[in-house]
Amino acid sequence: MATLDELADRIERLVLRHDELKRTNALLEQKLAAVGSERDNLRSRLAAARARIDALLERLPTGPADEGGT
Repeated sequence: MATLDELADRIERLVLRHDELKRTNALLEQKLAAVGSERDNLRSRLAAARARIDALLERLPTGPADEGGT
């Protein structure tokens, strides 16, 4: 059976590990928020690029009369 000092040491190690895991979790949450923000920004930029491409496609000639007499 573990002595009282051994139990106290184990509890202290568990508390330290718990604190370490809490800090790690907080850092991971920050990184997740940053990645989510970057993803949202990229989606917005992609939508804007698609809109510009669609506008350019609308300006392209479409019919045989618009092909320049080939």
